[in-house]
Amino acid sequence: MKRYLYVIMLFAFICVSIVFQNKYFHKQKALILETEQTPFTVLTSSDDTKVSLSNREITEPDQAVNGQPVQRSLIYSTGITLEERFNTPSGYQRLDKPVGSLQGYLRKYELKPDKSPVLLYDGGKKRNQEAHAAVFSMPLVKGDLQQCADSVMRMYGEYLWSAGAYDSIAFHLTNGFLMDYSSWKDGKRLNVEGNKVSWEKREAFDDSNESFLTYLRQVMIYAGTISLEKECSSVELNRILSGDLLIRGGSPGHCVMVVDVAEDALGNRCFLLAQGYMPAQEFQVLKNPLHKDDPWYYVSEIKDSINTPEFEFNVGNLKRWKAFIQ
Repeated sequence: MKRYLYVIMLFAFICVSIVFQNKYFHKQKALILETEQTPFTVLTSSDDTKVSLSNREITEPDQAVNGQPVQRSLIYSTGITLEERFNTPSGYQRLDKPVGSLQGYLRKYELKPDKSPVLLYDGGKKRNQEAHAAVFSMPLVKGDLQQCADSVMRMYGEYLWSAGAYDSIAFHLTNGFLMDYSSWKDGKRLNVEGNKVSWEKREAFDDSNESFLTYLRQVMIYAGTISLEKECSSVELNRILSGDLLIRGGSPGHCVMVVDVAEDALGNRCFLLAQGYMPAQEFQVLKNPLHKDDPWYYVSEIKDSINTPEFEFNVGNLKRWKAFIQ
């Protein structure tokens, strides 16, 4: 009888051992699989959670946790250009950029490193450092000149200059005089007498970049939101494109530029805004006050007004500059 009980106990011990080993084996297997599925990226700080684009495409699909989609980060701290720094929201794709377009030019524009402060024309820091999501690598001209409309006119001018569209570079001054770059590079200079302006031939032909920047600086002296708005035509919000402006002419007035546009499958658009401001300061991508971590402005959220961190526009202030009206 004792021998029979001993056999039963030994058999039970073997069974328990087999069960324990199987459970331990499966647990170790699960841990190995989990480790194999863990990304190799080593995160050393909170900033590192914004994934570099060097090994990822901007259009990377959203990840999922427990079957629920998780929005990828909209700002990549290591992105060099506008297109690399800002990802599109979930379900949105950037509008196609034709070769040589302003849209493509803006997307490829280099930005200063992430978290860079906005600097003033005198090298000091702008008082409000909470309004921007990024800063363009666009040096300021000398003096308190490159403000809101001035940054926009510079961006327009430099784009057209880079494309060789010299005849399209022309801005009306506040008094109505048309200051065209073609006359400037031919050696003509402004002759200003009170409110009267005329061309006067004083220099030799010069189409250098240095001379062009001097031309833009002169435009900034005598043009502004009032003259720029008169050169624009109204645009419907659902047809918004890169390069369009929210502009309210005045002394002072203000304007901001649309620097990128994306669209979802239903045709709903969202966009990024950028501005210069007073006193003269670096051109900066704006945050959206409605979303702390999302700088995109959604047409579906807009009714009558568009609130930026430092100014309020209404939808009637959306305009398109003359050179881009088809």
